[in-house]
Amino acid sequence: METPVLYDYWRSSASYRVRIALNLAGIDYKPVVVNLLSKAHKGTEHLARNPQGQVPALEIDGLMLTQSLAIIEYVIETRGVQLLPDDAAGRARVRALADSIAMDIHPVCNMSVVAHVMEITAGGDAARVDWMRHFISAGMEAFEKLLDHGGTGRFCHGDRPGLADICLIPQVYNAERWGADISGLKRIQAIRTACDALPAFANAHPDKNNF
Repeated sequence: METPVLYDYWRSSASYRVRIALNLAGIDYKPVVVNLLSKAHKGTEHLARNPQGQVPALEIDGLMLTQSLAIIEYVIETRGVQLLPDDAAGRARVRALADSIAMDIHPVCNMSVVAHVMEITAGGDAARVDWMRHFISAGMEAFEKLLDHGGTGRFCHGDRPGLADICLIPQVYNAERWGADISGLKRIQAIRTACDALPAFANAHPDKNNF
């Protein structure tokens, strides 16, 4: 079986998620950098992989998969890694937590979205930072409240890492990158500490993947 190839960018939140999931599943993969700053994601070669011009894309099992959560669900289904709870209610909760980041916070903070906002408003760097801090802070504060639930344990759901944690940790990185103050979000910080202690999370960190 050929080694899977992950087309990603070190600072991409979606790519970061997939790196964590592949590590948790014990899947060796070959990373191939798609440099977003040089607009390689809009080049013919990458558009052939993903017509949306986004990262990540994962070449695995003769397939080219896109969309980070779909990729992670494929890994769950085909590699037997338990990143979702066994019960339907637990799975619904974990998917809701993951979606609150991947579908609510992330899209409005996407690089291309923010660049367009800056273009049409003539906003400068200060406006960009304010935009990012506003949406990240609001989203993370809501996530903290969602964690006030009996299902929360050492991790977002129970005492083993799963899909929600995979989405949370890259967003914590983004919060710190943009200066959003989440230091007072105690549940998030406790889960972040638990995840940081795991090699699967530590080895997926952007600082270790800036090739």
